[in-house]
Amino acid sequence: MKEGEKQTNRRIQREEDIYRISTLVAGNFELQEVLDRLAEAAVKATRTTACSIRLLDENVGKLKMRSTYGLSEAYRNKGPVTRKDPVIEQAFGGEAVVIDDMRVDDRIAYPEATFKEGLVSQLTVAMKFKDHPIGALRLYSPEPARFDQDNIRTARLVASQCAIAITNARLYNKAIEGAKMAEQMRLGGVIQRRMIPEKAPCMQGLDVAAIYQPCYQIGGDLYDFLQINNHTLVVGVADVIGKGIPAAIMMSMFRGTLRAYADGGYGRHSMEEIIHKLNRVTHNECRDGEFITLFITQIDTKNNTLTYCSCGHEPALLLRGGDIIELDAGGLVLGIVPDAEYTIETIEFKQDDLLLMYTDGLIDAMDFDGQIWGKEEMLKALKKCPRNAAEGLVHNLLRYRRRFSGLASQTDDTSIVVIRRDDNANTCDDNDDCDCRTIEP
Repeated sequence: MKEGEKQTNRRIQREEDIYRISTLVAGNFELQEVLDRLAEAAVKATRTTACSIRLLDENVGKLKMRSTYGLSEAYRNKGPVTRKDPVIEQAFGGEAVVIDDMRVDDRIAYPEATFKEGLVSQLTVAMKFKDHPIGALRLYSPEPARFDQDNIRTARLVASQCAIAITNARLYNKAIEGAKMAEQMRLGGVIQRRMIPEKAPCMQGLDVAAIYQPCYQIGGDLYDFLQINNHTLVVGVADVIGKGIPAAIMMSMFRGTLRAYADGGYGRHSMEEIIHKLNRVTHNECRDGEFITLFITQIDTKNNTLTYCSCGHEPALLLRGGDIIELDAGGLVLGIVPDAEYTIETIEFKQDDLLLMYTDGLIDAMDFDGQIWGKEEMLKALKKCPRNAAEGLVHNLLRYRRRFSGLASQTDDTSIVVIRRDDNANTCDDNDDCDCRTIEP
């Protein structure tokens, strides 16, 4: 075969090798699989003996061995290589560093290991993505002065393809992790939504409506109802400070504790004692920076009373005639101080009175300019809203807020519970037929 034909065949073979490397760039492979394939392809494309691929760890300034081809385990583990290594510095500076004889070059950090491995010449080029070094590709040969300009051009091309493939693989890994996290968040959201009551309680003398609007799949809002007897209803509205799965876990724990203490507890303990128990449990379970706000109320339709405590939560509002009364008796958020003191207040809750409980996501809604709706605007809206039904008040309140915020995305969940004292509410004999439900978002 003539020399010209040999060169043509070598060029064709090299182009085929480069094409195979380019397929790794477009493929969806795990990062380690990409690195192993690239190390082998680099050796075959340059017709040499061995290859190593090291990736830069920016945190420690070291290049960690991630893949090799044609090298022994002893050589792979010979010792660390840092970005201050003179050969690496030259490569990261843009040079293709050729060492014709590693046995006599003082830039070689591990000459004894090199001798045992039978390596003589070396070619080092940087792998860069958008001019940022991400690692180094090294080729080895047992022959002295093995690497010429043709090898350098091929090595640079292989290194550039490596950088793209590695970056693509990293993004692919992140996409996989993101998908796993998204699935966890979805499942967490399902669990959380199961903790929100599907419908409001159907209790004679009370017209109840509630809504929950999450801004993420998993949030920290919670409301719950517990009917103690045919004339006593306990309602809790809480906000776990935090987002995501930790907030959902904390909310689940708190909901179980709240129900355990409330169910039958009022027959043996005062509300003040129950609040102290909730605070102590929360203090023991919360990590640093975690706490829970709570507004809890006990409504007695027989005695027309409302007993409540606000534990660092937005005060509930009592709407009576043209007046709006803020119910702010209480104390600190739960979980801060184990022996915190709380004030319990009992007031009248008579015919046509309305109780509005909510989380701060309601008043913290923002428009596209970052302006907050705020409590004052909410109070103005309440004065305009008809008060003949709990469900109507919830809908109208949200309508006024929507006029302000439009379609701007929100950063906090919104929970609203409205209870209207109405002797004519739910007076049917069969409670299953009552039109009493949780409002759909």
